[in-house]
Amino acid sequence: MPILLLLLVSGVIIGIIRMNWPVRQLIFVDKQVLTDTSTIQTNTMKMLDVRDAVDFAQCHIEGSINISLGRLPFVWEKELSSEEPVLILASSRYNSKRAARFLKSRGFNQLYAMNDRYCA
Repeated sequence: MPILLLLLVSGVIIGIIRMNWPVRQLIFVDKQVLTDTSTIQTNTMKMLDVRDAVDFAQCHIEGSINISLGRLPFVWEKELSSEEPVLILASSRYNSKRAARFLKSRGFNQLYAMNDRYCA
């Protein structure tokens, strides 16, 4: 029984550390990157909104692609290419990191995420 408890506690601790661990190749940017083209080439960048479809319908950035986190492993190849930079739009930093970890494991190297929520 103590071994099971130790495994459970260590699993929780590892999960918390992983949630907060930085993702390599993920750069957090401010909202102004959408209007300022001097820092990143926004004309070739894909904007990936990983929120649910209901949240996307209520408020989204024009031209963004909606693939929720749950669907991302199944449909990312239809809309995204690892050669293009991707701006991740999410409801939280945690969700941005989850999407970035997945895309990084698929060969994406130019990953960006919004610092702040773009919809109130």
